[in-house]
Amino acid sequence: MFYIMNKKFISHTGIVLPLDIDNVDTDAIIPKQFLQQTTKDGFGKYLFHDWRFLDSKRKNKNFGFILNKIEYFNSSILLSRKNFGCGSSREHAVWAILDYGFRVIISSSFADIFYSNSINNNLLLVVLSEDVIDSLFKLVKNNIGIKCTVDLLNQIVSIDNRKYKFSISKFNKEILLNGLDAIDLTMKKESSIFSYENKIPSFFR
Repeated sequence: MFYIMNKKFISHTGIVLPLDIDNVDTDAIIPKQFLQQTTKDGFGKYLFHDWRFLDSKRKNKNFGFILNKIEYFNSSILLSRKNFGCGSSREHAVWAILDYGFRVIISSSFADIFYSNSINNNLLLVVLSEDVIDSLFKLVKNNIGIKCTVDLLNQIVSIDNRKYKFSISKFNKEILLNGLDAIDLTMKKESSIFSYENKIPSFFR
């Protein structure tokens, strides 16, 4: 799986994987021993490593863990419980999720730093109420392999003839819709930056 970078996010349809766990922290998403490399690709094979495997060499799979179930091998939308992405601020957690193939995570809440890291890497996080999340878990568990469409442009989650409106800040929405990164955002202000620099007295430059 290659790493998705600077891709515009308009709408996505995919199989939903129900990870029915509260407080999924970044240490569980990707353990510390896999953080050595600095490139963003190649982390997907380590996603939820200690839950997916019974040994450190990744030879014995934990077939009771949902990512190892064949029905979910092509999932691209992750449904989880509250406070997803808590723990340390490692950006590698987002890289691993994207590299594995997920494009959207739906939960009732996310850790703040994880949320920011996700937006910066073009991973859409959808926040819905806990009641809605409860109903989605029931639906997805009873309909294995069910697909969901997440429409960022109109801010709507559609599944099984149900539609749920979600909120996202105008700024974050623009980043995702246009596939922007920090450099792109800076360059959009290039003329303002030059204008400000030209107003600075020469002896301060």
